[in-house]
Amino acid sequence: MPRDSPGGSTGAAFFDVDGTLTTGTTLFRFLRYRFAAEGRPPQAYTQERQRLRAMTEAGVSRTHTNRAYFASYAHLNASYVAELAEEWFRAELATGGFLHDVAVTELRRHQAAGEPVVLVSGSFPALLAPLARLLGVDAVLATEPGIVLGHYTGDAALPMIGAAKGDAVRSWAAARGIDLSAATAYGDHVSDLPLLRATRRGVVVGGDRELRALAVREGRRLLPGPPPAPPQPLPASRWTARTTSAPA
Repeated sequence: MPRDSPGGSTGAAFFDVDGTLTTGTTLFRFLRYRFAAEGRPPQAYTQERQRLRAMTEAGVSRTHTNRAYFASYAHLNASYVAELAEEWFRAELATGGFLHDVAVTELRRHQAAGEPVVLVSGSFPALLAPLARLLGVDAVLATEPGIVLGHYTGDAALPMIGAAKGDAVRSWAAARGIDLSAATAYGDHVSDLPLLRATRRGVVVGGDRELRALAVREGRRLLPGPPPAPPQPLPASRWTARTTSAPA
């Protein structure tokens, strides 16, 4: 059953992840980690980033670039990706500086008030699972990559970007009797506006110039953005070819 907020209304808190709760982008930091673990040369990661950046610069929407991100996952064993994601996240925590303390403090405040907390992210479940477990959140609404017979297809049907975030929050809240007029959402990018506007209290964390300008006009609360992400820990190469199943 939903928990009651101090004011008596049943609310919740919804958090974007990349650039809000984390200082780095989970999708790309894991991709770099995975390529290193698979023995790919550094330029392989650079080329993949350039491919996706070129799409953005050409005006391709974040929804479509998010789907394109999963092309390099085609045929990968889902268990292998999940195991490597756990290893990657442990390495990030051991290095320190990957979590944005200001946003995590806000999250803990909502939990202390008895409100359910939900992650709403364009990232995907394998990467978000260890973060969700660490923070003790109630649910994760994320991009769901295609998986058939235990292997990634290389695509995603509905990336959790833009309007999809607002729709997912409204659907999740309606199914649980959550009053979105008593809820709060946190985001850092203009594409998070549907998420922020789905609740009564949308909070901008750092944010790009366009989002901050909108936040000021709409009277939204502003929080400091995260510091620069720390240098990324990379694993030693263990496999020399793209792995299609979990290594022994």
